[in-house]
Order: sequence, then C-alpha cells, then structure tokens
Amino acid sequence: MSDHDLSPLPGRTVLVTGATSGIGLETARQLAERGTTVLLHGRTDEEARAAADRLVATVGIDAARLRPFAADFTHLDEVESLANRVVAEHPRLDVLVNNAGIAAPERHTVTTDGNEIAFQVNFLAHYLLTCLLEPALTSDPGGRVVNVSSSLHRTANIQWNDPNRARRYSRLAAYAQSQLALTVFAADPRVTAVSVHPGICNTALMPLYAHEGVTPAEGATNVVRLCDPAVEIVNGAYYDRAERVEPAPAATEDRTVKRLNRLADLLVGRTA
Repeated sequence: MSDHDLSPLPGRTVLVTGATSGIGLETARQLAERGTTVLLHGRTDEEARAAADRLVATVGIDAARLRPFAADFTHLDEVESLANRVVAEHPRLDVLVNNAGIAAPERHTVTTDGNEIAFQVNFLAHYLLTCLLEPALTSDPGGRVVNVSSSLHRTANIQWNDPNRARRYSRLAAYAQSQLALTVFAADPRVTAVSVHPGICNTALMPLYAHEGVTPAEGATNVVRLCDPAVEIVNGAYYDRAERVEPAPAATEDRTVKRLNRLADLLVGRTA
C-alpha cells in the first residue's frame, strides 16, 4: 500500500515523537498531507521548528497543521514538561506515535536519571509520556498509541535485575532490550496500543540491521496506516510492516507486562 492509498484524516491530532528526521519526519509529512494536525516533537525547540519549516518549504505542508514541541528524552523532567504542555494545549489527542529512538552507543552510557541511555530514550521516556498523556488520549474508536518497534525485539531479553546492563553491556543487546520493552508495553491494558516494525529503513539505526534498506517514506507508510481510524487494530498486536504477526512470546505474557510496568514505574519515579 502506498502512502497515496490512505484516506484523508482531517480533524485529527497526532503527536509524533522523534519527528525531525527519518521515519518520524516522513510520518509527520504523510499525516499532515492528509489534513491531520501533527504535534512534531524534536530534541530541541530549534530542531523541531527547523523540521516544521522544512516540511512547509519543501513539500508545501500548511504551517497551521504543524505544532513543534521539544523534549530531550535523556532527561525525564523534559518528558514530563512535554506531556504537561500537550495536555494543556491539546486536551484531545487522537494518536500518539512513539517513534523517537537511538542506537545504543558503543560504550555503556547512563543518563542523569540513572538509566542506560537506549533503554531510557527508546522505552522509558515513551512509557512516561504515554502514562502522562492518558488524560488527553481519546478513548473514542480510532484513538490509539502506535509504538514504532523493531524485529530485533525477538532477539532480546529484559535483564530484570540489571536493566542498565552495567555488568555485561552489548550495544546490540541493549538496543534489542529497549525494543522488546516497547513491544511488551503495547500489550498494557491501560491503553489501546499496537507496535510495528516498519521495515529495515535507510536511517541512522540501519547499521544495527543491515547494509541497505528501504526509504524512510516507505517505512513511514506502515506507521501512518496504523494511525488511520479506518484501519481496525487488535489491541496489543504487533505488525511487521502491514501484516499482523505474532511477536516474541514474552510480549504477550500478562506476567511480563505487569513486571515491566513495575520496573518502569520504579525507573521513571512514578508511584502506584
């Protein structure tokens, strides 16, 4: 399915994290072209505004459809500030696309919040953001969270006693763990959510997979499709591009979902 085959989506509001490059930028473009108001998240105000300006200048997106927002996901207090601003300015949010992600660095790196950096940016920040946006996320049909995950989640395990992987660090294992956690989180019964592997795309993350991939626009089409209220989803399901497939067994275990919630609440400082 090409991005031209999807229906117009006027009147909807979607927050896309990591929307300044790659799949996130293309997701924002495709949604805005269909009439969606896109809350375009970047790491800084300058990056978010530059991405919005680029879409206006290069593909003619109506500037009124793009609302730049900023938060550095290596700082959880910025995630909280982002959520508070979104709820205040957009009390109805139709879709949250949890897309922002980094490749785990070669050397073990811990944020000022005390978490392994890939685990925080790729999962914990999105966990916190989703929880804090619950007041705005609509429960109407078509409202949903779309977690942009990776097929590498199948290779992962969550180190429950050492999620920071301080004792035995591997950048590939750290990245895969963050993607498994994001996939498991889609099965959280508190939200209507799915996760999707958009395909191996030619982005900054591609070296973790292969030497070549499809364009970010092609990958984004698989994300945008799941944002369309006309596309019926199965809550908690995992999609490999446009096809619903079974995720890693851990991603469907109720015990694992509950255990991950407890761990995430602890690591982001939330109390029950």
